[in-house]
Amino acid sequence: VLIIYPKQPSLLKPVIVYLWLALVLNLIADIITDFKVLLNFPGWLRSNNPIYNIHSMVRYSCFTYFFFTLKQPYLKIARKVLAVVSAILIVIQFSFFEDFFYPGNLNGNLLSGEAFFLLVYCMLYYLSELRVEDNKIIRGADFWVVTGLCVYVVINFFVFLFYVPMIQQNLVLAIRIWNVHNIAYILFCLFIAKAFYATSRTQY
Repeated sequence: VLIIYPKQPSLLKPVIVYLWLALVLNLIADIITDFKVLLNFPGWLRSNNPIYNIHSMVRYSCFTYFFFTLKQPYLKIARKVLAVVSAILIVIQFSFFEDFFYPGNLNGNLLSGEAFFLLVYCMLYYLSELRVEDNKIIRGADFWVVTGLCVYVVINFFVFLFYVPMIQQNLVLAIRIWNVHNIAYILFCLFIAKAFYATSRTQY
């Protein structure tokens, strides 16, 4: 859809940047998983878990910036406070408690924390939009992006939160549960595609 409609409004630039970075990171993660034995990757390159951590930070950074570019008239202070608090918690987490590049398993705290803060951003977006009189919210590309993000983080919050204990207790179940994440990610991408398509029908 982005190739068919390459001219997108500036507010979607953080989303487009995220998509390209996500494509690269997902390809790297898949290559590590599928070819680490065949290509005899060195030990430090045999786990794609750090890639998921990097992907999480990229996604959070891009969409945090996206919410700030929307320039909604309400709840500005709340969004700024949320950005500061999340940044402080991330620094504390990886300074004192966990190694960002630990290859052993996914960082459930990082992923679930990202999902939580992005969900709060989504809620602030909807609350701000509802305060605008005669605002046709459903027609905007931003609405589809935020809704897709909201679906993704709502579905995956508990997946991320309990995934590491699940791996330790029942690996087969954990692998199956990860399909829930994959389906949610596909839905997320479909909503973003809808946002790109919506710009071809909406004047900015």
